[in-house]
Amino acid sequence: MAQTTGTALSPEQTAVLDLIASTREHVFVTGRAGTGKSTLLDAFVAATDRTVVVCAPTGVAALNVGGQTIHSLFRLPIGLIADHDFDDPPELRRLLASVDTVVIDEVSMVSADLMDAIDRRLRQARARRHEPFGGVQVVLFGDPYQLAPVPGRDEGERAYYADHYRSMWFFDARVWAEADLRIVELQTIHRQQDADFRAMLTAVRHGTVTPEIGRALNEAGARPAPDDGVLTLATTNATVTRINMDALRHLPGDAKTARADVVGEFGPKGGYPADEELQLKVGAQVMFLRNDTGGDGHPRWVNGSLGTVERIGRTVFVDVDGESHEVVPATWEKYKYTYSAATKRVSKDVVAEFTQFPLRLAWAVTIHKSQGSTYDRAIVDLGPRAFAPGQTYVALSRIRSLDGLHLARPLRPSDIIVDDDVRRFMADAEPGIGRAIAPSD
Repeated sequence: MAQTTGTALSPEQTAVLDLIASTREHVFVTGRAGTGKSTLLDAFVAATDRTVVVCAPTGVAALNVGGQTIHSLFRLPIGLIADHDFDDPPELRRLLASVDTVVIDEVSMVSADLMDAIDRRLRQARARRHEPFGGVQVVLFGDPYQLAPVPGRDEGERAYYADHYRSMWFFDARVWAEADLRIVELQTIHRQQDADFRAMLTAVRHGTVTPEIGRALNEAGARPAPDDGVLTLATTNATVTRINMDALRHLPGDAKTARADVVGEFGPKGGYPADEELQLKVGAQVMFLRNDTGGDGHPRWVNGSLGTVERIGRTVFVDVDGESHEVVPATWEKYKYTYSAATKRVSKDVVAEFTQFPLRLAWAVTIHKSQGSTYDRAIVDLGPRAFAPGQTYVALSRIRSLDGLHLARPLRPSDIIVDDDVRRFMADAEPGIGRAIAPSD
């Protein structure tokens, strides 16, 4: 079962919160998996009296933080933006002129070109063209060791980056030649308690795995996996779909299908927070897709909790750790920030809703979709090879302890992929509060 660290901030998190709240500095909050970046983001938004807008590079990431996508918020075209002329709608100008702080989650997926476009849009909208980000404070959250920007397939786009940027990462945007970015790396890991396993994960994150560490991981992961439905973390959607549908077919009875109710312009299906058509049978292993919001303040499950379907009717009964819980459809709300001339304030309005049972078949899940979750045990299936920087680190760091690690095959040195540009940038990071630097230094 996945766990949450709760709402109480550690002294380290409190110090970073004070830094963000008491200054106008641009801050990048990073840290290893399980250090509480999301907790800190939520705490800042809840506590601040500044006018804050929250955004993220993808629809699902924006939903997770109750914000808007970057492209939607800043009215930016999809794809390479470069020197694209921006229109200047009055309603957007009024909105951005009222903002004190822009928070960007999962910033590691933001390209340098998009970061520069955000800067240019803010300068233009606020009529402060000589100030980085038009004078707005920018607070970034994410871990470049876990998620990378996705390069375009277009040769012209790749050539543009080669000609104009040191890399396509957000930290190589041109705006940072004018604006200092304080890098704050959270150090305290709340997910894993075993110091040896934490050290192994740090080595995987940084690409400093020794033969001894590799041998220890492989020896631990070589234990036969239990056959009671232990979760598989896989690299591709195809593998996950095959595992889940095979397991569902082997259960007796006919599958029941729950269809989502979509109201408003929620966006492309790839950005839906749950399955548009959810197929379930009694006995199916499922994962919860959001925290329990009912009850008496003691959540019965959290995002990432695993359970087994017991009964299906108008609602679904799921066994979680030996307790049966009734699960009803949940509604995800898509937001849009607007400025009200009447109140002179920025408001966050619901523009679309997606309603579905907050469940997904979970004999397997992609490593990418396991982001932010914690599991007592899992099978890590890297397939023929890991193919993305940070992929192996993300998979291993979902698991609470070495005792819960099962490997579909032994790890190989080629599975440990760390981007050289991330190494360069993060070499400037300091523990704790850190120091102000410009990546161009």
